[in-house]
Amino acid sequence: MKTLLVTAGMITFTVIANLLLKTGAVMGRAAGGDWWMQLLNWRVGAGFASFAIAALFYTVLLREVPLNVAQAFTAAQFIAIILASALVLAEPITAARWIGIAMIAGGIAVVGWSWD
Repeated sequence: MKTLLVTAGMITFTVIANLLLKTGAVMGRAAGGDWWMQLLNWRVGAGFASFAIAALFYTVLLREVPLNVAQAFTAAQFIAIILASALVLAEPITAARWIGIAMIAGGIAVVGWSWD
């Protein structure tokens, strides 16, 4: 149960970080100016902070499971980010992406079932 909660925490903060970085980059670009100044907004900073929190969760996860298993479990973040981008940012998910999502989920399942 602890492994599941820690993995969920890591994935949650990774999703939040990606959404913040995306919205910060888009808003910064819309504001104009130098590209590096566009990145100096609160969303980008909060995105980096969210990645740092996700890294802390990942470090705890690595104490509990082998690295190869942890990496497979954390691949679920790719699925979560794609789904979050569709729900929050209204980005489309094409049929090819759904196939990719299914393949990622299948790989995670195989590793999960094979872990002792």
